[in-house]
Amino acid sequence: MPQAPDTPETTAPHPPATPVTSDASAAPTASATLVRDATAADLDAVADLHTRARATYYRGRVPDAQLDDPAERERWREGWGRALARADATVLCAERDGAVVGVASYRREDGAPADTVKLFQLHVDPERWRDGIGTALHRACVAGWRAAGASTAHLEVYWHNRRARAFYTRHGWQPDASRRPAPDASHLDLVLPLSPAAAR
Repeated sequence: MPQAPDTPETTAPHPPATPVTSDASAAPTASATLVRDATAADLDAVADLHTRARATYYRGRVPDAQLDDPAERERWREGWGRALARADATVLCAERDGAVVGVASYRREDGAPADTVKLFQLHVDPERWRDGIGTALHRACVAGWRAAGASTAHLEVYWHNRRARAFYTRHGWQPDASRRPAPDASHLDLVLPLSPAAAR
């Protein structure tokens, strides 16, 4: 699913929990998606979801031994734990029927202008792809960015993750002309002007 760079070092409370329904492309019988602030109690669920999502879109491009290494999973769990303790960032969970099915994290990048924000992570349970969950998370992120007065959002997406790149393009993200990728770059920089049209 959509993925920002592999650096979950974000989070802390943000706006109140927001019920967001799935987008029109989801099945009519799909359950409503609740997007809410993540808490320490979500840590294991978030780490597990991230591990599964990451393994799905990196499989075949990163050695299986690395993707399946318990130490790698623990490293990400510790990273999300630090994120949940960080006061200048936000981590959101998407929930369906009481289960965590998506997660996103963002904050202002260190040294960046005050009116910008960076989406560091956005993952959906691979078994729930194309079910409107990513769109619900994205809408909640955009609402939070606007509420905080941000005018521009940034992210990095894994170059070979075509699914993620297509997702972000549908939601108005464009290549960041100010950050041209190097010929051997593994990630692409994207930017989203936070105009009313960005709420898709």
